[in-house]
Amino acid sequence: MERLQKVMAQAGVASRRKSEELIRAGKVRVNGRTVTELGVRVDPEVDAVEVEDRPIHLEEKRYILFYKPEGVITSLSDPQGRPVITDYLQGVPERVYPVGRLDYDTEGLLLLTNDGKTANRLAHPSHEVDKYYRATVRGKPDAETLRRLERGVKLKDGWTAPARVRKIRSRGNNTVLELVIHEGKNRQIRRMCEKVGHPVRKLVRTRIAFLTLEGLGRGTFRELRPPEVRRLKVLLGF
Repeated sequence: MERLQKVMAQAGVASRRKSEELIRAGKVRVNGRTVTELGVRVDPEVDAVEVEDRPIHLEEKRYILFYKPEGVITSLSDPQGRPVITDYLQGVPERVYPVGRLDYDTEGLLLLTNDGKTANRLAHPSHEVDKYYRATVRGKPDAETLRRLERGVKLKDGWTAPARVRKIRSRGNNTVLELVIHEGKNRQIRRMCEKVGHPVRKLVRTRIAFLTLEGLGRGTFRELRPPEVRRLKVLLGF
């Protein structure tokens, strides 16, 4: 069972906030009865929902892998007119949402979907879904510094969970590291590296669980294949 306004948003009727306005205005019926309270829950596979006398139908579930370029906002719109991820999703009629975020100056793999249950489980740290990053940092971190990153770093919003860290290569005054985390603190990788004295110069998310950037160029996307969707759901405990 899900909140009525959430089901309406998932069906592409309107945003969740606009859906709430429609409910309050008495323009929504559930199983023939007008609903004006926001706390109503429905089963979209059983209950008949009508908005302004028109039945709604849930959109087909979509799972999209997108290679977000640097300089793009992880949002569906931006009041400042900056590029957003939906600028790149031509041909996707459903309203899909990013699972988690990548910073404006970070590039790499994003999963977008209109499957709210899968998105919530994937984003929640309790499921410990690994996210892989390739960070080019300033300087040459030594073995003890790498161990500090692995054990956890104290940030303003608390300690980070243990991570997996390995050095890929060094060139000049830069070092490329691979870091694997399952949390999603704001700008976490950048703040971790800054904390140990090696600021990030470039950051790419290369992988989410078993999903990778393979076959994707910057600004391109692809649908998850059915076996990938099934594997993802098994991973998340469905």
